[in-house]
Order: sequence, then C-alpha cells, then structure tokens
Amino acid sequence: MNNKQTLLRKLPAINIILEQDRIKQLDSHCPHVLISEAASETVQGIREAILTDENAGDKITDLDSIVDIVIEKVRQKTAPNLRKVINATGIVLHTNLGRAVLAKSAVKAINDVAANYSNLELDLTTGQRGTRYSHIEELLCRLTGAEAGMVVNNNAAAVLLVLNTLAKNKEVVVSRGQLVEIGGSFRIPEVMSQSGAVLAEVGTTNKTYLRDYESAITGDTALLLKVHTSNYKVIGFTAEASVEELVSLGTKRGIAVYEDLGSGVLVQFTKYGIPHEPTVSESIKAGVDIVTCSGDKLFGGPQAGIIVGRKNIIDKIKQNQLTRALRVDKFTLAAMEATLRLYFDEEAALAEIPTLRMIMMKPEEIKSRAENLLNLIREKAGAGVETEIIAGFSQVGGGALPEADLPTFLVSVKPLSISVNKLEQRFREMELPVLARIQKDRLLFDLRTLFDKDSEIIAINLQQIIEMG
Repeated sequence: MNNKQTLLRKLPAINIILEQDRIKQLDSHCPHVLISEAASETVQGIREAILTDENAGDKITDLDSIVDIVIEKVRQKTAPNLRKVINATGIVLHTNLGRAVLAKSAVKAINDVAANYSNLELDLTTGQRGTRYSHIEELLCRLTGAEAGMVVNNNAAAVLLVLNTLAKNKEVVVSRGQLVEIGGSFRIPEVMSQSGAVLAEVGTTNKTYLRDYESAITGDTALLLKVHTSNYKVIGFTAEASVEELVSLGTKRGIAVYEDLGSGVLVQFTKYGIPHEPTVSESIKAGVDIVTCSGDKLFGGPQAGIIVGRKNIIDKIKQNQLTRALRVDKFTLAAMEATLRLYFDEEAALAEIPTLRMIMMKPEEIKSRAENLLNLIREKAGAGVETEIIAGFSQVGGGALPEADLPTFLVSVKPLSISVNKLEQRFREMELPVLARIQKDRLLFDLRTLFDKDSEIIAINLQQIIEMG
C-alpha cells in the first residue's frame, strides 16, 4: 500500500469528528448543519491535498488537528460578512472602511428607533400622518440659513434628484473644469444624462469666466451649476467664476443657481489650521438657490445626500416621484438628527463627532498615544519585532481636502520571523481585523484613526502572530 493510501485511511469519519467534545460545544451556539458542513469540507480538503501531494497530509491527519480546522471553518462561516475592523491607516474617511464613524449620540438614536416603534411619519401634535423630512428639516434650516431642506440616501442621489426636478429636458451650464468624477465612477456628465438634463459645458479645464456662462445661456437653460472639486485641486494658471458672480448672473437672467459641495461642512476649518472648505451656510448666504452635499464625509454623519435651499424648489423636489425611490430610512434620519443637534455647540461637535475630532487632533496627543502603543507592543511582542515611533502624515480621505496633510505619529513594526506582507495579511485575517499600511518593509500604525481600546488589541494580536511564526 502506498503512502497516499495510508494517509487516506487515517482520515477520521465525519461522525467521529462530530462526536468530539470540542465540536459538540459548538452546537450550543451554531447551527448543526454548518458544523457538519465544515467537517465535510475539512476532510474533503485534506483528502484532495493528499491525492495531490502525499506529503501534504503528514501533519493534518490526526484528529485534534482536524478538529482545530473544523472549529476555524465554523468560525468563518458564522462570522458576519460586514463587521467591525480597526482602522490604523490614518485615513479618517476611508471609503473602503465605511467613511465616517458616528457620534455616540447618533448610535444611541439608531438603537432607540431600531428596538422600538417610532413616529417616523406621524405628527404627534395632530395625530395625523406626517412627513419623515420634518424630523431634520428645521435643524438643517437653522444650521445653514436655508428656507427648507431634506435628505436622500447619498449625494449622488441628491444631484440626480435636483437635476431631474429642475432641468429635465433643459440645459444646465457647468464649467468644463468641474465635470468631476468621484469614487465608483460617478461622473457629473453621466448623472446629468440619467437625470434627463442636457449638459452645456463652458470654459476650459483651467479657466472659466463669468462671460462663458452668460454666453451659453439660451431659452432652454434651466440651471447654472457650480461643482466644488473637493477631491482634487487645479492650481497655477487658473480662473473660475465665484458663487457670488453666478448668483448675480442667475438673478439678472431669471435662472436658478445650484451648487454641489460634495463634502458637506458646517464648521469653518481655517480656524483650526485646516485648509478652507466652503461651508453650506456660506453658499446659502451668497444666495445660491439649491445646495447639495454628503452627510457621511466631513459632515461626520450617516450616509446621506443633504439638499437645502429655497422652499419653492425643495417643495418641487419632494413631489418628484424619484424622491420615494431615493428616500432615507428611520435609521439614517435618527443618526442625522443626532449629528445635526451636536452642531449647535461647536465645541461639542468637535469633541463628539469622531470625524471632526480625528481631523483636529493635535500632534502631541497623537504622539502620547503612539508611545502607549509602543510600550504595549514591546511588553507583549518582546524581541520578535523591531519597533519605533516615526513622524508622518495622515489623510482626510473620502475625496475631501486633498491638500490637507495632517501631521501625525506612527508606530513602526518590523517583524523578524516573517515578512511584513505576511504580518499585514495576518492582522487583516484576525477575528477583529486590523488595517494598517506598509512602508519601507515596515507595518505602520497611525494613531490618529485608532480608538483608545484599539491599542491593546493590536498589541495582543501582534503577540499571537509572532508566536505563530
């Protein structure tokens, strides 16, 4: 009998695996069908490995090792696909990691409406049917100075809805230098086409003057559109018409002015040493008729598209049949309301909205937190790694503030027994995944985007990875 047959005969039957005490313990919290499936997949996988390479089965035909594999497979099968991760990349609004982390009050608001009935579309004063937008409209108006407001499920939806409502089969004049593309290949020309509006692009990539807009106006012009290029900057030999100039032109010609700000901002960043980003209230004060922005970028709230502006325009948008298809649910409304309420006290907003707190975090605070992580790593990982603190830069991310390099401190880890790529992979595959960045053959942990509890988790995980070898 050859070695492959010997190894195959050593493989335990499925029922023997399922009778092991460690496997039986899984029955209390896992569906038995998944456990049985994991056992079958494990045995089949080992069988195929033996048939392919007889040496592959030398160390994995004993029962205890097979049970270990089955338990890990069960864990993988029962783990949620969408789950919590630790963000050590230093990118505050990391699109792949869910962008803005919500304030505690927003999380509580979601929990309250999720676990109970709510007055989503009930006016508690009259006892009659109400509108879901009423829960946030007054707050939006007070914070921005707009006459009316509403939210839809993201800013792409907001742009689509505004254009479809105000400019279907009509022309929209926009600068060629503002025909932006954001993540997921969302492009202004394409969304304009989907909305039914007709693009009338003017000027050049780097220079567009007010006279370019004026000369493009025809009897079919419905909107003058200004798009904030929030994810890139054109510098050097440039020119663009200001919001005030467009408003003046729109007033003179009886044409509405629409501004898409991309990343919504309610705080003057320049006060805190951050590059200027136009605020929603600045646009409204300048006389813009309708403004849209994202709720989950610099706004620091849930994914949403915020629409504010003149009441007669907002009323038209609310009546558009697309509005129902693009409307937000009770969870988004609850989180948005809680986030908006924080902005009435700017100090509270900066302290409690994680996005703002991370962006405004001082280098000395980050360095202190880096020193704490370094000490934890040295205590737990010992001589298995080389570590140091280095200076660097964080990014805002999410297509916002591309020029803002935020000074930070990072803990650098160089493993001695495995490659840095393997270390990064193992951190990513942990039960609580940790995402960091590789640079110059070292794994870097940026403390700007870590919460206090994350440091100990990283140190413990690193200890386990190093011990695995």
